[in-house]
Amino acid sequence: MNTRLQVEHPVTELVTGFDLVCEQIKVAAGARLSFGQEDLHWRGHAIECRVYAEDPENNFFPSPGKITFLRVPAGPGIRDDSGVAEGDEVSIYYDPMISKLAAWGSTRAQAIDRLRRALDEYAVGGIKTTLPFFREIVRDEEFIDGRLDTGFISRFNERRERAKERPHLAGGTQASSLHQDIAVIAAALAYSRARRKRSPDHQTGEQSKWKMAGREASLNSMVTRKVPEHR
Repeated sequence: MNTRLQVEHPVTELVTGFDLVCEQIKVAAGARLSFGQEDLHWRGHAIECRVYAEDPENNFFPSPGKITFLRVPAGPGIRDDSGVAEGDEVSIYYDPMISKLAAWGSTRAQAIDRLRRALDEYAVGGIKTTLPFFREIVRDEEFIDGRLDTGFISRFNERRERAKERPHLAGGTQASSLHQDIAVIAAALAYSRARRKRSPDHQTGEQSKWKMAGREASLNSMVTRKVPEHR
């Protein structure tokens, strides 16, 4: 049995309300636990992220260096157990963990919402961190639905790769949309010109001719603007 505190102990503390570090110190001093099994009750939901000085885009390769900027999130249900400050150096000789960011909520959905906000607020400058990776995870449908197992990360990475290919598909959709827009404008131009040819002067009058000419100029301008937009 491993009797030391685990790195996930903030989650346990958040959902039980007990300070495990305090209890551990008391036991080490010869005291008994201040609670029994019957006192333990699950309260809400908690999620923890291990914020490491690693580069997610480079197979989580260590990213040692100086922390040039640090903004730590706060707010309801947010807990950040950290041992670094702005200006500190992340060494290659020790564990590159920067902090343990945990979010608590009365439900899993609330915990995810709070964690999402906290991750967006968290900022570390000067080094690469796992924060961008977590920001994607907390917005992943499988994660939100709780469909988690040992194959989750592999499936998540596959979805990321497919998402990177979507801009090429989107380009085709944009081109199709451009053709449709131009076809509609061209039809409107043809209709306007045909109507002007059919209409005798005494029915349209000079003012109507000016209006028609203005409309045609506007339609031509729309075509000119549409083409650069889709290049």
